[in-house]
Amino acid sequence: MSVITATSAVPPLHSPRSAPRPRVAMMVRSSSAVSAASILTKLHSDCATPLPLLRQVAHAMAADMRAGLAADGASDLKMILSFVDSLPTGDENGLYYALDLGGTNFRVMRVQLGGKEGRVVATEFDQVPIPHELMFATSEELFDFIASKLAKFVEKEGGKFESRPGRTREVGFTFSFAVKQTSINSGVLIKWTKGFAVSGTEGRDVVACLNEAMGRQGLNMRVSALVNDTVGALAGARYWDDNVMVAVILGTGTNASYVERVDNIPKLHAPKSAGGSTIINTEWGAFSRGLPLTEFDREMDAASINPGQQIFEKTISGMYLGEIVRRVLHRMAKDATLFGDSIPEKLQMPFSLR
Repeated sequence: MSVITATSAVPPLHSPRSAPRPRVAMMVRSSSAVSAASILTKLHSDCATPLPLLRQVAHAMAADMRAGLAADGASDLKMILSFVDSLPTGDENGLYYALDLGGTNFRVMRVQLGGKEGRVVATEFDQVPIPHELMFATSEELFDFIASKLAKFVEKEGGKFESRPGRTREVGFTFSFAVKQTSINSGVLIKWTKGFAVSGTEGRDVVACLNEAMGRQGLNMRVSALVNDTVGALAGARYWDDNVMVAVILGTGTNASYVERVDNIPKLHAPKSAGGSTIINTEWGAFSRGLPLTEFDREMDAASINPGQQIFEKTISGMYLGEIVRRVLHRMAKDATLFGDSIPEKLQMPFSLR
C-alpha cells in the first residue's frame, strides 16, 4: 500500500508572496493498478436490466401490489387508500388554492376554474426552497414556515382571481410522504422519507398540523382535500382526459397511483364508492424484490438515514442519483487516479452532486 499526503494552501515561510500550493486530500491507494474503464464496465454489468430480469421485477411488483391490497403490512408496497372515489369532470369552477410539499421545495398555487367553457382561467404559483435545517426541525417549526409563506402568497390575490366574499378559502394539500389516510381531508404520517427527519409529526394528522399553523398565521383557510402527489397528478390529468388511469412521479422521490376497482381491494372495509372504483397510492418507492443493485447502491443505502428502506426510490429518483454518481467518481479517483494523485475535496462530501 502507498500513502499520499498533502498540505493545505500555505505558502513557504521564506517567500510570503509565493503562490499557494494546491489543496489536495490525504488518500490511501492500493498498489494494484485499476483502470477507470474496468470500474465503469463492472458498473454497466451490475446495472444491466435485460428483458427476463425486467419481467421478474414486474411480476414481483405485481405480487406485492396484490398483497398490499389484501392487508395492511403484508407487503413493502403499502397500497394506501386515497379516499378519492371520484375524479374531476371538467365542470368545476371557482377559486382554489393548492399547497404541494414533496421534497426540498414546496409550491403554493391558486387557480381560477371556469368549467368546461372557461377551463383554467388563470393560475399563479410560487416555489419556495425549504431551509435544510427545517428538514430536521420540529413539526411546528416546519408547518409554521409553510403557513407563513402561504399567508404572503394569499396577500397578493387579485386580478383574474375572485374569491366569494366571506367564504373560507379552500386549499388542497398535496403531501408526498407515506400517510395512512382516514378520510378525504385527514391522514396520519407513517414515516418521513427523502431525507426528512422532522420530529413530532409521525403518528399525527398532517392536515391538523397545517390547519393549526394556518390558524396561528390568521389565515381564513381550510384543507378540503389531502392527496399524495401522484393522486394530484392523476386528478389534474383527468380534468382534461377521461381516459387517464395511472400517474407516475419521477422527482426528488418516486411513486405511482392508479384507479382500482373496489372489488379488488380485500382490505377495504369502508362503504363501497358509488362509482365502484377508487385511487390507490402504491408507495412503490419502498419496493425492493429482485432489483439489480450495485456496490454503490448498497454503500449509499447503508450510509443513509433509513438503511434497508425505499430501495426502488434510492436507485432511480432525483435525490439519490447524484450521490450514486459521486460515489462512482470517488472510486475512480481513489483507485484509478481519475484526477491524478488527488481527490477533489468536494467529491468527498456526501450529496455534493445534486
